[in-house]
Amino acid sequence: QVQLVESGGGSVQPGGSLRLSCAASGYTWITYSMGWFRQAPGKEREGVAAIDSNGRTSYHFSVKGRFTISKDNAKNTLYLQMNSLKPEDTAVYYCASATYRSLGYNWGEKDLYDYWGQGTQVTVSS
Repeated sequence: QVQLVESGGGSVQPGGSLRLSCAASGYTWITYSMGWFRQAPGKEREGVAAIDSNGRTSYHFSVKGRFTISKDNAKNTLYLQMNSLKPEDTAVYYCASATYRSLGYNWGEKDLYDYWGQGTQVTVSS
């Protein structure tokens, strides 16, 4: 069955960096769109970044220039490099996959994603 397993979360001071990883198994990875979402306490889950089967990327305006989404097709692994972290980035981060080669402008619609990881906590605090 499809499995997505995140790792790399933790606690960091403002201005610091973290790299999240998401190992995927159980499906034809290369034909899917992948995304990172986050959910802070009391807030809706929101899209952070996405990458389609051709490698095109999309970002939430609040993380543009600070976060980078990438994937390694040989390793079936999705990454999120997070730099210049801010306290408002504190949340549980989830990776997700969608059975579309590309979601276009709908990349942030969580209902379009079929599979989800269990989440990893990111805390940014001094």
